Formats: sequence, C-alpha cells, structure tokens
Amino acid sequence: MFEDEQRQKLSVLAQSNSAPFCIVTRARVALLCADGHTNKEVASRLGVTERTVCKWRKRIGANPDVKTLEDAPRRGRPPQVALTTRLHLIKLACNRPEGDRSPFREVWTQQSLTDALFKETGVQLSRTEVRRILHSEGLRPHCVRQWLHSPDPQFAEKVERICSLYLDPPKDAAVLCIDEKPMQALARKHPTTVGPHAVVRREFEYKRHGTGVLLGAFDITNGLVFGQVVPHRTGEALAAYMDEVACGYPDREVYVVWDNLNVHFDGPDKRWTEFNAAHDGRFHFVHTPLHASWVNQVEIWFSILERRVLKYGSFSSPEELTSAVSGFIRHWNLHEAHPFRWTFRGRFEQSGLMKAA
Repeated sequence: MFEDEQRQKLSVLAQSNSAPFCIVTRARVALLCADGHTNKEVASRLGVTERTVCKWRKRIGANPDVKTLEDAPRRGRPPQVALTTRLHLIKLACNRPEGDRSPFREVWTQQSLTDALFKETGVQLSRTEVRRILHSEGLRPHCVRQWLHSPDPQFAEKVERICSLYLDPPKDAAVLCIDEKPMQALARKHPTTVGPHAVVRREFEYKRHGTGVLLGAFDITNGLVFGQVVPHRTGEALAAYMDEVACGYPDREVYVVWDNLNVHFDGPDKRWTEFNAAHDGRFHFVHTPLHASWVNQVEIWFSILERRVLKYGSFSSPEELTSAVSGFIRHWNLHEAHPFRWTFRGRFEQSGLMKAA
C-alpha cells in the first residue's frame, strides 16, 4: 500500500511527541490498516470509533500519501462583511480623524470609526465587529506612543563622539555627565498607607512647599555622583558648582557631557572660556545633539533618584527635600556606585540604546 519512503514517514509521525494528536492517530490507523488489520481491531487498539477508522482507510487508500492525513480545506461561514468594507475601515484606522470625519477628536475610538464608516460608505457595523476587524489586523488606533525626534543636522557625528567617550574614554582623563534636575518639595496631606493585597495607597492631595534644582555630575568610570542642590538654575550657580567639580579632579583632563541648555554655552560674558582658562584649559565641553538628552548617562541616574526618593516621597520644606537627596547621594557613593553598561555605539543599526548594569 505504501512505498518504503512513505511508510518511514508514517512511522515517524506515529511515534512523534510533538505532532498534533489527530495526525499521530491517523498515521497509526494507516499503518495498522496497511498491515491487514480490520476496522474493528484498529478501533479497539487505538481507542477510536470504527467510523473514524473507515473514514481514514478510504481517504488514505484513495491517496496513499502523508499529506492525506491533514484536514481537508473547509469553506467556513460566508463572510458577513464585504472585503471592500473591511479595507475602507482599515484605511480609516490608519489615518488621523481629521476634517469632517470625526471633528474634535485626536485619536479614533471604536464608536467614532463606526460612525465615520457609516458616513462614508453607508454600511452600519457594530462596535464589536469593528473591534474584531481591528484586532485581526493588529491595529490599535486609540493608542498614542510618544517619541522624540532630534532635528540636529549633526546628530550622527555628535552622538558617535559621545559614545566613543563612553566606550573608549581617554587615558588618565575623567568623563563626567552633567545636568540639572528641577525638583518640587511636595507634602502629602494625608499619610501613605498599605492597603489590601499589600498595595500602597497614597492620597492624591498634596501641598507645595517650594522648589529646588539638583546639579549632578556622574563619573562614567566608577559611577560616583557629585551633586549639589541650589534654589534656582542660574549661570552663576552652575559656574560655582563647576569650580567645586574642578577641585575634585585637580590634575586631570575632564570631558564634560551635557545638553544644549543656555547656561551650558559661553554667552556674552564668555563664562566657560574664562572658567577653562582659570583651570589651565583642562575642561573639554561636549554637547549632546538637540533633543537627545537620553545620550547623557546622568539621566539614567536621575531616573533612579526619581524612583527611589522623589516619586513617592513627602517633603514639608525645600530643606527636607535637599536633605533627602543629599542623603541618597552619600548612600549611593558608599554602597551602590557602579558604572552603567553602555551598549549604544552611535550607529543606527544598533537596536539597544542603553542599559544600566
């Protein structure tokens, strides 16, 4: 009944642990029938009905091939929604709801898509049918995903230079990532508690007690952070802070990576030219591309500070906020300081941007 090659394939299927169970059963039916067993004997040995054995004996006898074991194509229920209607709905979902299609909306909803489709085609679908069509195509027009585009024409050159400093820092030089983080001293009006299922419950009302700005420098080689909280972000405060940074690296070249904030440039008073002259020209200022502050490693550390101290903290005064931030910096430098594992090399084919080890 079967050629040697076909029989070998059937034997493999009949003993398979990964093939679908129905295919394995059909392969065993075919082999037993080929060995001369009756329908009743095959049904008894495999635990199936004689009708099933008879059905597959006839099919395999008519076409003795392994592919015969698969289910025959089925027509299924006739489509209830015309193909042109489906395509028009998908076209709507892939465009913004502009003009008269859905006024005063920035994103689609299932109902607004239903209404727009009826308005343009005269076909009335239910919201459930609209949801089903969108889901089958993997479309989620109600979702908004934020992204940041850098308009800097020299983006590639700037980011490659910064990444080269991270991955291959100059010998005997320090690479510092510096930035400012505005902070608010917010005090919750009611104490935070732990509710059912160990879920933290925090009252949404709060009082503002002032602000502060953290000036932070992250050393990429050892992960140490030098931070200072000042009342306001000004050029004078930043220059005084940088003088203290310079004292921490008295005899080394220092590469400073920071963004394009106005206080990071010379300005009319030539602030950083004079600063560098006062420190023997040891400082080299490297600016990130426009709208690309994520290239600055201190932003990673700021996110750790935000999650660990600021996001869920309650501070009754700017002084309490300053004390908490300064305490975390001391704790970090003593117990947790480590460099971040930087994986983005400045080339666009790289999928990963950054990781903190």
